[in-house]
Amino acid sequence: MSLIQTVLVALLTLGVLVTIHEFGHYFVAKRCGVKVLRFAVGFGRPVLRWQGRSDTEFVIGLIPLGGYVQMLDERENDVSPQDLAFAFNRQSVWRRIAIVAAGPAANFLLAIAVLSGLYLQGEVGLIPEVEQVIDNSPAQRAGLRRGQEIIAIDGHDTPIESAVAFRLLERMGDTGTILITVKAPDSDVVRQLSVTVTAWLAEDSSQPLRQLGVVLSMPTIAPIVDSLVAGEPADIAGFREGDRILRADRREIDDWRDWVDIVRARPGEEIQVLIDRDGLSLQLGVTPRATEREGIAIGQVGMGVRPPDLGGSQVRRFERGAMEALSSGVQRTFDLAVLTVKALGKMVTGLISPNNLSGPITIAQVAGDSAEQGWGSWLGFLALLSISLGTLNLLPVPVLDGGHLLFYCVEILMGREVPDRIQVLGYQLGLLLVLSTMVFALYNDVARL
Repeated sequence: MSLIQTVLVALLTLGVLVTIHEFGHYFVAKRCGVKVLRFAVGFGRPVLRWQGRSDTEFVIGLIPLGGYVQMLDERENDVSPQDLAFAFNRQSVWRRIAIVAAGPAANFLLAIAVLSGLYLQGEVGLIPEVEQVIDNSPAQRAGLRRGQEIIAIDGHDTPIESAVAFRLLERMGDTGTILITVKAPDSDVVRQLSVTVTAWLAEDSSQPLRQLGVVLSMPTIAPIVDSLVAGEPADIAGFREGDRILRADRREIDDWRDWVDIVRARPGEEIQVLIDRDGLSLQLGVTPRATEREGIAIGQVGMGVRPPDLGGSQVRRFERGAMEALSSGVQRTFDLAVLTVKALGKMVTGLISPNNLSGPITIAQVAGDSAEQGWGSWLGFLALLSISLGTLNLLPVPVLDGGHLLFYCVEILMGREVPDRIQVLGYQLGLLLVLSTMVFALYNDVARL
């Protein structure tokens, strides 16, 4: 995917999330009788604006990294006597709580709707069968063997690969043992293995299975070109969609991953490629473009693969009815929200590195990658981001929705509003914390490039 396409997908992703979040505030505010002055998606100079039928101005800002709903409020605007009843600050504390909580709630509802829809279509996942155990890894020391199927982590069933990865991520930063239940092929006998870990995934939470020392069985991916990026090396070299890669520098290519390994290892070096095009053999030369990732130069040619047919004995399929899909969507949303809170808590206490924090550049890259894999993948990523946005906004940090809710809870306990000077000080500190975190996340993004 080109840079422009990646940016457009990222803007669409963030735009949907922000719009849904702010619509939650807007919808409940209107239902509570509060006058909404402005509904804004994005900050800075307005790119587009129009006036709604209910005296609300709708604005799309230049910087698409947030949004806000501006309500009539005596603390911010001059309010005429006849409009006092419609001011936000004149509402009961319970109505203010409902309005503020509606933003994160809208994000959770979006995630539940998306995930439920995906589950209703049917879920397909790879069976977590061990293909390789890396020498001297935690998995090998625990006794994990090739051919075994991982059926549970810490007592939680893991019928597919993504469930294994999720349960391993739950243990980020932990020191102790991870209980892995395995089953031998063609047998009902199960064994429980104890994997000893120290500061598990504390520095890098990517590829938890690989860090455990496990490579799972994967279906063969035919080396057939499915897409090309205009102007990239593969397009310039003359590749076409549908080409099947037979050999690269005299090495037989039976699986797409073999081709990827060669390209990544040869930045700036020409590769002679034998392809099959409609029954004819052709020789092409392509020079991968060098791209730096985590300080290492790798090659890229701008080529996508035809998705494999996930049939046969290596996958499991789950069919769910409407109510079961909804229940699974709710449970998954809850589990991911809890995982987000736990990860933040471990980051604050130093159990995991803040280098795991990601910002807008990483979000854009992942959004672009997921979009390339299809609408289902992008929607799953959208749901994950929506859960993260809703959860983060509930943190008790002034400036965030959770900070407002904290002040309202104190108001309920004290029987009066928190003094303005304390609220202002809290907002200043909260703003400093949020901006510092955003800058650090952006620094992490740049460091990963």
